[in-house]
Amino acid sequence: MTIRKALMAATALLTIPAAATAQSRPDQKAFFGLYKELVETNTTLSAGSCTQAAAQIGARLKAAGYADADLTYFSVPEHPKDGGLVAVLKGSDASIKPMLLLAHLDVVEAKREDWVRDPFKLVEESGYYYARGTVDDKAQAAIWSDTLIRFKTEGFRPKRTVKLALTCGEETTFAWNGAEYLAANKPELIAAEFALNEGGGGRLGDDGKPQLLAIQVGEKAAQNYTFVATNAGGHSSQPTPANAIYELADAVKAVQGYEFPVRFTDTTRAFFTATAKSSPGETGAAITRLLANPEDKAADAIVSRDKALHSTLRTTCVATLLNAGHAENALPQRATANVNCRIFPGESVDGTLAKLKELAGAKVTVTANQPVRPTAIPPKLDPKITGPATRIAAKYFPGLPLLPLMSTGATDAVFIGGIGIPVYGAPGIMIEKDFGGIHGLNERIRIESLYRGRDYLFDLVKAYAG
Repeated sequence: MTIRKALMAATALLTIPAAATAQSRPDQKAFFGLYKELVETNTTLSAGSCTQAAAQIGARLKAAGYADADLTYFSVPEHPKDGGLVAVLKGSDASIKPMLLLAHLDVVEAKREDWVRDPFKLVEESGYYYARGTVDDKAQAAIWSDTLIRFKTEGFRPKRTVKLALTCGEETTFAWNGAEYLAANKPELIAAEFALNEGGGGRLGDDGKPQLLAIQVGEKAAQNYTFVATNAGGHSSQPTPANAIYELADAVKAVQGYEFPVRFTDTTRAFFTATAKSSPGETGAAITRLLANPEDKAADAIVSRDKALHSTLRTTCVATLLNAGHAENALPQRATANVNCRIFPGESVDGTLAKLKELAGAKVTVTANQPVRPTAIPPKLDPKITGPATRIAAKYFPGLPLLPLMSTGATDAVFIGGIGIPVYGAPGIMIEKDFGGIHGLNERIRIESLYRGRDYLFDLVKAYAG
């Protein structure tokens, strides 16, 4: 059973007003130019430049009327291509604390030979935009930047100062991270009462209709672990039972076969409670049973048929990289695997490591990869945040409930929240229920969804800014 069926009762009568045709308005055409340029600027760690992307957006902000003093570019000499930008639109009331719009410019690697289309060319096809970063996170980076440009060109003077931070390094744990740098070295530059970030949004059904509108309130911690099996090797014509590849494979299969226990936070309990109430059939009943008894394996099996719900219930660990052997005619002397874990709030990196060591057995060593990122601090479900988000959603997504959601991913909120700024994943950008190819092949976003999300977020930021 999917979230779509779980929310069928709440969304069966949902009627979405027709949005303006994409690029039919002058402001939409200007946005598309910014979005296309950003998407087509390669910002992968291996071959791209966030510094270039930040400079391009800075030039657009200057053209809209921002002064040099309003724009702060940042980087370090050791990582000249990983730079970012902080832009500030000063408010009229100094007694109101600023708000921060946060987005990352870097994207996950994409190999042209694996993709149907060039991953760094924006392709419009069958109602979608295709390219790496069309969603994660260049949709939001473009919308935030476009919002500040529209405020300036329309002459809007907010009461609350609005800050924009575009950073690099979010997608790679071992890369230099701009959000971490700002939090550690320039906290006054991004100081704010709260921040809006990625992680929220919403989910579409196969028919393109919204099923779920979500505001992120908390997230898992991301941690990578290295599994290593070693032995003496030898000539492949005389194999022995001691084989590093087989030993590693056994350990990885043990991880595959293990399910971490079901857990709930205040946020996920609220999410599942709302889902259960509007869910017909066995899924609703199973969720209700699981809320009452997290150890109900039969209920867990039913709810976990949906991969998003499965991951929201627990810590997950999955093998993502493998490397083994040194010659085709030799027994392997070393085999390694990377296991990527998304750790549920309240559980720890060390506790997860202990479980992985137990699963791997004595023949395989397991270590936690450095750096170990901090754990995100869940913000409060504040009516000052949820109130405007819910009110404006009634205009763009009438009849659709706004649910608090714990992100199963991890974001730069771990650094921004660490200096006392509550970070919320903004709702509004709807993606496909298969995650729209994010981090995978042929990443895409529905064109209508992008432009509706842009309008929603523009109104939302304006409401928060006063």
